[in-house]
Amino acid sequence: MLTSLTINAQEKVKTYKVLAACGQCQLDMNSKSGCELAIQYGGKKYWVEGSTLQDHGDEHDPEGGMCKKTRKAEIQGTFKDKEFHASSFVLIDKKKKKKKK
Repeated sequence: MLTSLTINAQEKVKTYKVLAACGQCQLDMNSKSGCELAIQYGGKKYWVEGSTLQDHGDEHDPEGGMCKKTRKAEIQGTFKDKEFHASSFVLIDKKKKKKKK
């Protein structure tokens, strides 16, 4: 008697920590359509598909807009040519300093 055993191994999804910003305004990338979300990872720059600048607030907000400054992000997805296809894109908030008593 032969017994068949199937093991379902889940692939661990890789999370990347990157710099995120407007590719045109902050990362010196050429864009045909203006301001667009981009990342920098491993010394390379990629346009992002699956998320936009507007998904993360006002891109021109002086306090945190990605046309004004770069932000740190944790992302998941796949790299393909000069694009990153995001399945998850989360900005990392700045840690607030604790006041000493």
